[in-house]
Amino acid sequence: MNQPARSVIGRVLDVVEAFEHAEWQVSLAELTRRTGLPKATVHRIAGDLVEHGVLERCENGYRLGMRLFVLGERVPHQFSLRAMAVPYLEDLYEATHENVNLGVLHGREVLYLARVQGHRSSDVVLRVGDTLPAHSTSIGKAILAHAAPEVVHDVLQAGLTRLTPRTVTMPGMFLQQLRGAAERGYAVNDEETHVGVVSVAAPVLDARGAAIAAISVTGRAGRVDPHRLAPAIRTATLSLGRRLASSGAPYDEAGAGPS
Repeated sequence: MNQPARSVIGRVLDVVEAFEHAEWQVSLAELTRRTGLPKATVHRIAGDLVEHGVLERCENGYRLGMRLFVLGERVPHQFSLRAMAVPYLEDLYEATHENVNLGVLHGREVLYLARVQGHRSSDVVLRVGDTLPAHSTSIGKAILAHAAPEVVHDVLQAGLTRLTPRTVTMPGMFLQQLRGAAERGYAVNDEETHVGVVSVAAPVLDARGAAIAAISVTGRAGRVDPHRLAPAIRTATLSLGRRLASSGAPYDEAGAGPS
């Protein structure tokens, strides 16, 4: 059976989202490959997006335009999770000098909203807006440990993809990890996403006890002791949770801003 044709808006979004995990510029040929659309269609859409400032032409193709930045700045952020979390991330960085991250659950992945890069880099290139599988990250497990059963079931149904030799791929073992994270108040990633890199995360809970986000500290295995860092991270997330509650802002399920 033929797949239904994509709507015009859908095709436009396909082109824009082709830059999601891309380098700063993408050629027409690469846009065509990533979107799966005819080259002529991609060329036409890209031209329209250039006219509206969403894309800009550059030497080797296209890059995201300033129009997106302007629109992004109009997103309400007075009570945004990211704005409120940054001071806590910076405090954790000062205490650990390791990479500190803020992330939310986005489908079956973790979406990184903020990051403070440590001088002692873990050699993992991770940018704000990047995503990683929830099942292999400490942030993902910290959030899933407090998630509704159907959310966890959805992750399990999709399969626990192996990223390293230490990635937990058996549903029973994964559920055991989540139970442990819920009991301890923090989750650990022991080289499950990247070899040689460990992390520990604690959830940011709302008044109902649901995790709207999590904060993690990431570093090289052997240098970072996740269990030693956990109390400081838990203190930060508890303080952030109280601040969010006192703001009175209703947060959506992604925790990215007011609903």
